[in-house]
Amino acid sequence: MTTTPSDASKANENKGASPPDAAAAPAGATEERIRDILRQVVDPEVGVNIVDLGLVYRVETAPERVGIEMTMTSPACPMGEMILDDVHAALGAALPENCAIDVRLVWEPPWNPAMMAERTRLHFGWEADADANDADAGDPA
Repeated sequence: MTTTPSDASKANENKGASPPDAAAAPAGATEERIRDILRQVVDPEVGVNIVDLGLVYRVETAPERVGIEMTMTSPACPMGEMILDDVHAALGAALPENCAIDVRLVWEPPWNPAMMAERTRLHFGWEADADANDADAGDPA
């Protein structure tokens, strides 16, 4: 299961981005491995990792470089700086020293609960298929 929102994928395809060459990635750093590393980073306000929360939109790997596009649950997220620091720390600890880490904070598409992994939505008491309730997805109350 992927947590990358289809809107973000379409936007990135429109930019002409090509898929990463996993064979040339640093130390076997595939998208799956990078997402596994990022699962160590937890949003302290909700106690859920940033991948299952749906904050990681895109992962790119290239020789000696890993690129991440991610967001926060809100532009006013008080823990945003700490989460970004934790992302850099987790990747820095797991990847070779010569690997550049580029983390971009993006706001499009805006995060909403439909971007969470199904088990995470269920954990918070939202319906498993949050897409069916898009009108309500931004406000769980």
